[in-house]
This record gives sequence, structure tokens and C-alpha cells, in this order.
Amino acid sequence: AMLRASLRQVSAALKEGRVTPTELCQRCLALIKSTKFLNAYITVAEETALKQAEESEERYKRGQPLGILDGIPVAVKDNFNTAGIETTCASNMLKGYISPYNATVVQKLLDQGAVLLGKTNLDEFAMGSGSTDGVFGPVRNPWSYSKQYKENSVPKSHSEDEESNWVITGGSSGGSAAAVSSFTCFAALGSDTGGSTRNPAAHCGVVGLKPSYGLISRHGLIPLVNSMDVPGILTRCVDDAAVLLGSLAGHDPKDSTTIQDDFKPFELPNLTDVSELSIGIPKEYHAPGLSSEILALWSKAADLFKNAGAKVVEVSLPHTRYSIVCYHVLCTAEVASNMARFDGLEYGHRSDKKESTESMYAATRREGFNDVVRGRILSGNYFLLKENYEKYFVKAQKVRRLIANDFVKVFRSGVDILLAPTTLSDAAPYTEFIQEDNRTRSAQDDILTQAANMAGLPAINVPTALSERGLPVGLQFIGRSFQEKQLLTVAKWFEKQVQFPMIQLEEVKRHDSSVFQHQKSASFS
Repeated sequence: AMLRASLRQVSAALKEGRVTPTELCQRCLALIKSTKFLNAYITVAEETALKQAEESEERYKRGQPLGILDGIPVAVKDNFNTAGIETTCASNMLKGYISPYNATVVQKLLDQGAVLLGKTNLDEFAMGSGSTDGVFGPVRNPWSYSKQYKENSVPKSHSEDEESNWVITGGSSGGSAAAVSSFTCFAALGSDTGGSTRNPAAHCGVVGLKPSYGLISRHGLIPLVNSMDVPGILTRCVDDAAVLLGSLAGHDPKDSTTIQDDFKPFELPNLTDVSELSIGIPKEYHAPGLSSEILALWSKAADLFKNAGAKVVEVSLPHTRYSIVCYHVLCTAEVASNMARFDGLEYGHRSDKKESTESMYAATRREGFNDVVRGRILSGNYFLLKENYEKYFVKAQKVRRLIANDFVKVFRSGVDILLAPTTLSDAAPYTEFIQEDNRTRSAQDDILTQAANMAGLPAINVPTALSERGLPVGLQFIGRSFQEKQLLTVAKWFEKQVQFPMIQLEEVKRHDSSVFQHQKSASFS
């Protein structure tokens, strides 16, 4: 039961001595081993984690814990640098690479006593929306092995079992989402460039927060798109996301894009009256391919606010329809620039071809990067050619400004929060998902999430209900820039109303004989 508790509950249990940091760490490590088939972790830092847990235990014995996160097991996506622990970005290019320093967010977690269990799986260099394209193989959604999914999914044939019926986690932070969803850690870090935290959070039934651009330091996060990347937070409830945000946010002299002001951590109030709220429903988010199930859920959520006294208004974000094309141009252009550093000279993979420096460069990049990464580099360099720069890159920047202005106008009109779907449907079976190429899938899956990144706005996925197949479906709230407290307060109210059911995870018998169950009442489905 302790593994399913909130951060504050676990912190209280640690202070009262009902459980020790070492016991907690050992239980999480045992669970990581028994759920190894999910492929959520690339590296498990067992020795380091147990050492950190022992140090935490000493602090608790002295009555001097470092804060609410002291002794709490956490996981980090494998595109954040960690001193002494391999950082691979799920790529051959960085296999075996050990960073000499910690990313600022990782250091902040460690400074507050958190226990780092390991590094989680992802799409190679975070380029993807399924966590299926990394060199270490795809991540399996824990809900594939849940009682809810097994009772509701109909196999296409009698011979079909969970080996071919399992569903994806979404991506690119699928490993972190799966880790939190399967109770192997209490919180995890992801990254969000076009929805890479919110998308897997929706598919795995967890909370996924993308903070405002500049609120949390990117120093040590291996960059994908510098102007959109944000460290993301994955937890099992909104309150826990607020705790993590309070621990990570604030100015960092090593990242010039972070806010200059000090960030004051906050405790979320229990909202009882929503009559002062104005909730915007962006009509453009009724996108092609949106499932009727999610559309009905979105409508039901809007009615929930309306019936509680909030003002619910339809709003327009007219440039949304251009956003995915605009995002593709800007994303690939920045990728081409960022990936230039992987040349085989300073760190990472180096090819054995030594005929010339140029041939070594070319062979290194061919061997180190997968087709997806190479394809994005090629596209980006095309858009940045002298004859194409104005036509594509500059024009995309102008459209990005129009997209950001759409949000500004809506919020200036009196709307407090936008309510929209996070994904077009529930999680797809892996065999179905891989029928389409990465670029097509990413264009479809990012359509509802990437506009918030281009505008630098905070957004959060809140697990809302189970689909007819027994899989999680989430809705996202998008807030005003740097108004995380208001966003999280509304999200917490909504979370309380919907009472999303906890996963009843029946671990596959051949992997582990234990079964653990826990469920809240599901009043919203």
C-alpha cells in the first residue's frame, strides 16, 4: 500500500518511522525487477540508490530530513545528464557515455534527498510519440497487463495473447510514465518538446505536467529543440506534481532562459467554488481523427465545470491548423543544429573508419543515429539552406508568433484555463502502431499538444476515465504563462471530481506470481 501513497503520505510515514528509506528503495527495486518486461528502465542504479537511501535513513535518525523528497525513490528520463550513471538517449551514439556532471533538475532532486533509482527508456533522442524507436526496444504500457484491459479487450484470435496484444505507452517519455504507472517510483522526470510528457501520461493514466518555458532549468537536458524543450514532471496525482515543481523551479545561472525571479513553492488549496472560473473550449482541437469516445469525454468534462457553476465558453485559436507544419519545420531545423555536436570526436560513438576525418564523421553518424534522427537532420538542414531559410524557417517563426498571439488574445478575453483532449484516442496496440512511420505518427500524436510548447505555456494532463477497452484516457488543461498555481489548482479540483480508477496490475504470471490490486471508486466514465 505504501508504494501507492502520495508523496506527502510517504514523507509522513518516513518521518514517523513506519517505513525506512532503505525498505522503500528495496521494494521499488524489487518491483523494477519483477516488471522488467515493461522495459521502462534502461539503467537501474541499484548500488547508488541503496547508498542514497542509507544516507537518507541516517538523516531521519538524526531528525534532520532535507525536506519532503528525502528518501523518496524517483526515476529520470535517459536524456538528462547524471554524473556516474550512463546517459544514452536510447541511442547507439551515446551508449556507454557517462556525464561528468548532473543536470540541474537531477542535482536539485539529489540535494533534497531524493533516491535516484535509474534512467528510463525513450524514443531515440526523444524523437517520437510511442517510446518504440529507441535502441533498447519499445516500452510496454503497464495497462496492457491490467485487469481492466484484460476484461475489456477482445483478442483478434484465440491464439493471440498479451505478447501481441500489448499497447504502447506513448512518447517520448514512455519509460518515465510506465515507471510511475507501475509503482516502481513515486515520481519521474520526462521532457516535453511537443507533448512528450503529456502524451505518455495520458496513455499510462498518470499526471503529466509541462511547466511554462523558462520556469525549470534545461541545463543538462540533452537538447532536442532548445526553444521548446521543457523538463516535464510525471506523478500519480496533481498534488505530487506541485511538490516536484516547487522543488525544481526557479532561476539557474547555467540556463539563461530561466526566470530571474525566485520561485516560491506552493501548497495547492482545495478549491470548492469554481463559479469565478472561465473555462475555454478551443474549437480547433476538435481535430481530424479525434475518437468519438474522447470527444464525448471532453464534452462531459465541460459540462462538469458548467454544472459546478463555472463559465464555459467556446474559443477560437485560428492558427492551430498551421501549427503541426510550423512545428515540423522549427523542430527539424533545431535538431539539425543540435545533432551537429555528435561527430565522434569529443564523446560518444566513434566509427573505426579512418580513411579521412570526413569519412569518420559520416560513418560515425550513420552508425550512431537511427533513420528517424537522420531523417530529421536531413529535413532540418534542407530548411536551413540559404535558398530555403526565408521561405521555410523564417516563415515558420512568424507563424509561431501568430500561434502564441492566439493564446494571448484568448486569455486576455477573460478565459482562465483552456480544456482540451491530450490525445486523439487511447493507446494503440504496438503491432498496429508500428504500421506507420515515425514522422506520420508524430504529426498525428503531437497535433493536440505541441501548440502549448510553441507558445511556452504550462499544460497538464489529468487522467480522466477508462476507454471501452479499459485503457486510460486523459484531458489537458492549458494555463497562462507562469500561472502554474492556478492551473494545478483547477486540475486538482477536476481530478477529485473524476476519481480516476487506480490500475489493477496483474503482473504476468511467467514474470512474477504476485498480484497487487487497489482501486478508487470510478464515478466518471
